[in-house]
Amino acid sequence: MSFFQNTFWLKRIAIFISVLIVSFILWNTYIFFQKFKEEERLKMELFATALKEFDANENLNDEFNVEGKVIESIQNIPLILTDVDGNIIESQNLDSLKVLRNGYLQEQLELMRAQNTPIEISYKNTPKQYVYYRNSDLLYKLKYYPLALLLILGLFLSIIYMVFKSGKIAEQNKLWTGMAKETAHQIGTPLSSLLGWIAILRTEDIDPSYVDEIEKDVNRLNIIANRFSKIGSLPELLPQDVVAISRNVFNYLASRSSKQLHFEFSSNTDATELPLNKELFGWVIENLLKNAIDAMQGKGELKLEIDDKAKFLKIRVTDTGKGIPKSQFKQVFKPGFTTKKRGWGLGLSLSKRIINDYHKGKIAVLKSEIGKGTTFEIQLSKTLT
Repeated sequence: MSFFQNTFWLKRIAIFISVLIVSFILWNTYIFFQKFKEEERLKMELFATALKEFDANENLNDEFNVEGKVIESIQNIPLILTDVDGNIIESQNLDSLKVLRNGYLQEQLELMRAQNTPIEISYKNTPKQYVYYRNSDLLYKLKYYPLALLLILGLFLSIIYMVFKSGKIAEQNKLWTGMAKETAHQIGTPLSSLLGWIAILRTEDIDPSYVDEIEKDVNRLNIIANRFSKIGSLPELLPQDVVAISRNVFNYLASRSSKQLHFEFSSNTDATELPLNKELFGWVIENLLKNAIDAMQGKGELKLEIDDKAKFLKIRVTDTGKGIPKSQFKQVFKPGFTTKKRGWGLGLSLSKRIINDYHKGKIAVLKSEIGKGTTFEIQLSKTLT
């Protein structure tokens, strides 16, 4: 069974077991909550019965043997004693400071009425009285305990999901790396043969310009093979001229694109050296230019601009293509995301990794408007040089 099949079933088993455990705990918490609530009700009924043993004029704080023990047992349950008209006679177990505030006792009485049915007290030859009470602090804590449990479960499932997801991503990265290196290896053999054929063609009576163009394409294939061979390993960064690398890629694609496309290269500096990997950085520029060409569908204007600032070097690629919705500005860099009928959606994802992880820079969609075009921007720090 493959890794993906294993994770598929493991995730579902983990979720199923988690749901069972949480359901069991929630059910037992509910039962415990109800039993505890019943016990508090019994205590309050016992308290009401004890009050009948008091003289009607006695204060509730007086303790007499059994009656006093009963009062002591309900010290964690806030209560209010009222007459038949709802007037407050006495209160117990409420905040001693808040009780002094006007309206506090009435607020608590309304809360108690909403939570529990009052207990009636009948004295001989005296008007009826009612004991109102609300849930103790412990019951309040039990009420919110399931929510805390659900949050813990959510965190637990999130950790499981991230672990499996990271494992899946690692497996995919390993697969892509192996494919890239194997591709580079397979390309290497015919490239060596092509270089030999080019040497033979130069000895023949053939227009040298034709051979030069073939050699350029072969060199380009060699560069591509080198790029693939570097995937998955930490590339070596050496001082390289950013302007020269960008211009070479730009000119190569311009010479092999539709004549209805207008190419423009501009830079406010003749040369700027930064620590780069020439093959990988050239790959990023090529990806941006190719995406721009595809977006214009054979007709439009493409501009590559290099802006040399004091702390940063900015490279902008602007096209007059179909544009990108603002909601997709970040999604375009995710692996597998593509709007093309053909393509795996890896170009911009790899470009982001090359710029962000290897060259410690930034790449983003600077601006875009549907039907008018898009501008991508690469920002490289000069302070690291």
